[in-house]
Amino acid sequence: MSQPTAGAPAVPKARSCPFLPPDGLADIREAAPVTRATFTSGREAWLVTGYEQVRALLRDPSFSVQVPHALHTQDGVVTQKPGRGSLLWQDEPEHTADRKLLAKEFTVRRMQALRPNIQRIVDEHLDAIEAQSGPVDLVKTFANPVPSMVISDLFGVPVERRAEFQEIAEAMMRVDQDVAATEAAGMRLGGLLYQLVQERRANPGDDLISALITTEDTDGVVDDMFLMNAAGTLLIAAHDTTACMIGLGAALLLDRPDQLALLREDPSLIGNTVEELLRYLTIGQFGGERVATEDVELGGVRIAEGEQVVAHVLAADFDPAFVEDPERFDITRRPAPHLAFGFGAHQCIGQQLARIELQIVFETLFRRFPTLRLAKPVEELRFRTDMVFYGVHELPVTW
Repeated sequence: MSQPTAGAPAVPKARSCPFLPPDGLADIREAAPVTRATFTSGREAWLVTGYEQVRALLRDPSFSVQVPHALHTQDGVVTQKPGRGSLLWQDEPEHTADRKLLAKEFTVRRMQALRPNIQRIVDEHLDAIEAQSGPVDLVKTFANPVPSMVISDLFGVPVERRAEFQEIAEAMMRVDQDVAATEAAGMRLGGLLYQLVQERRANPGDDLISALITTEDTDGVVDDMFLMNAAGTLLIAAHDTTACMIGLGAALLLDRPDQLALLREDPSLIGNTVEELLRYLTIGQFGGERVATEDVELGGVRIAEGEQVVAHVLAADFDPAFVEDPERFDITRRPAPHLAFGFGAHQCIGQQLARIELQIVFETLFRRFPTLRLAKPVEELRFRTDMVFYGVHELPVTW
């Protein structure tokens, strides 16, 4: 088995094409799909870039999500604290137990029932855009507010608090700020969620928090902290990821008129289009961090107990061993089991909602605006290299 090497190279970040993985990442994967690398924090850890190796890592219970250091921030401080209901930062057995409580609220059937409300939200925002004269910023007017309203409706966030929630969500996703700023945003979110939970306890409604309050809870774990952790995790994750995919996906489709023309000619391709966008853009640009809880072998490499590992899902989704000609964006490609939603026990619990939302968004946007085009060249756009999830900060469009 391989051993660590001295002087591990830095993980590539620069992109010559903003829609493709960082330059040099493919070379690392080809040379060694499991290798040592130096991360933003200055710490060395294992970098996993091969598709099969990333899948093996994400399904192996020998790796914990409760890492000692944050590899992708300058200070390396871990700000997330594991707790009941937090899902993303839980290990077994609490993770499975808590996910089971939440999963029944995210079934395919329940998510499909949200289609009319999502369509209404999308239509209302496009009505407002249509009433303007271009150019408009599609991120500010559409990509950000639509998922914010969808998830806020699902959780019963009052209309007057939604702008504050959206602001907090953006603050918590930055990787270029000090730990105090991140913790301050977390405190603001905690205050908002505590008020929301108390309001739902006093006046239950037709929302997810109310459903959890009244769910069968034989172990007595669904207390205020559980509800706040669950709501905070899902609100932030569901809003920011979908907003990024809408903005970045629209930019990519507008930059690839041949593929957009195929979708306009055949709207039945919308399912394929969303899956290819998810694979091609895989917005979790830094990957998922884990720490080995025992000595373990991964891809022929010995990883010692206590060593940190990063599952680089973006690199994995461009592995030619997984998909042929991975750098070709092709909405007619047969959908493949990409890792945009993760894999294993921590696979995204809200992925069906995200798929439905993205299908409605892109089908409606390009149907209603057949002449939609970028108002600024792609090379002049500001991309979210400073955030946990990749995307565009703004997207000026006209029609």
